[in-house]
Order: sequence, then structure tokens, then C-alpha cells
Amino acid sequence: MATSEQAPDTGHDYDGIRELDNRLPNWWLLTLFGAIVFSFGYWMYYHAFEWDRGLWADLREEEAAAAVAAAKSGSITDEILMGLAQSPEVRQKGEVLFRQQCAACHGDRGEGKIGPNLTDAYTLHGNKPTELYATIARGVASKGMPSWEPTLGAERTRWLAAYVTTLRGQNLPGKAAEGTPVP
Repeated sequence: MATSEQAPDTGHDYDGIRELDNRLPNWWLLTLFGAIVFSFGYWMYYHAFEWDRGLWADLREEEAAAAVAAAKSGSITDEILMGLAQSPEVRQKGEVLFRQQCAACHGDRGEGKIGPNLTDAYTLHGNKPTELYATIARGVASKGMPSWEPTLGAERTRWLAAYVTTLRGQNLPGKAAEGTPVP
């Protein structure tokens, strides 16, 4: 049956079946382009911008909660201390402890008085969170810093170490730089 409008023949023939080059149906094209537009909008909403709070904020909260749970188990790693530093509750508790115990020597914001400036890009006793924790927990007798873990306990010492990790890089004016540059 011949029609006035015949489909273009591609010239391929396989087992007696001719391959035609028909136009795709409109509903199929609408579905395809609609899916592309939807995926771009989805990516913008959930991954590029945090319009509704964002999945990244949820991830940071879950990591902080996991770090708090891991810290209660008694283990200390760089990841646990960095996770604690992400928790607003732990950061606030650490800041209160810092102002109570450390501000006399390190200044209210860590800018340094008698003790070193904790906000610059230099370190005396290591820059890793576990090294900061060890310095706070054991103290540095030769520099006049007491060991805080016997006084504060392990959990509060972790809070304090987590808070001190958030001070690095602020470069507040204060005591001159001491130690070696942080890489």
C-alpha cells in the first residue's frame, strides 16, 4: 500500500526487514527533554545550592554526630576531633572551656598573651588535631602550660582540642609568631 508520504529508507535490509528512518514520536521527545530539564533543576536544587538547607549540611551534621558518638567511646583520631569541631554544640562547649581555662595565657580569641598565638600559621607542638589534643592533655611543663586532662577529664579535653582546631587560620593580631610554619 503506497502512501503519499513514505518513510525514508536507510538502505539496510536484514532478513527481509527494511530499516526506516522514522521521526521519533512527540511524546517520546517530550519525555526525553523533560527528563533533561528536570535533572538539571534537581542538580541545582540539591547539589549546587543549599536553598533548603542542603544535603551537604545534613552530611556535616551526621558526621559531627558520628564523631561525638565515637569520641564517647574513648578513642582519639584526627577524624574524630575534626568531626567534633563540626558540631556546633561541641564547638560552643569548647569555646566556654577555652575562655575559662585558656584565655589567661592565649587571649580570649586565641591571639596569644603569655602563651603562643593559636590563630596564626605557625606551630610549636604540632598542627594535627591529635597533636593539639596531646599538648592540651599532657601540657608543656617547660613552657609553663599545665596538663589539662586530669583537671577537665577526657571528654572536656576533646571538646577543647576540637575548638582549638577551629582557631587556626584566623590570623588575629596578637603575639608574634612562634615555632615552625604550618604546611
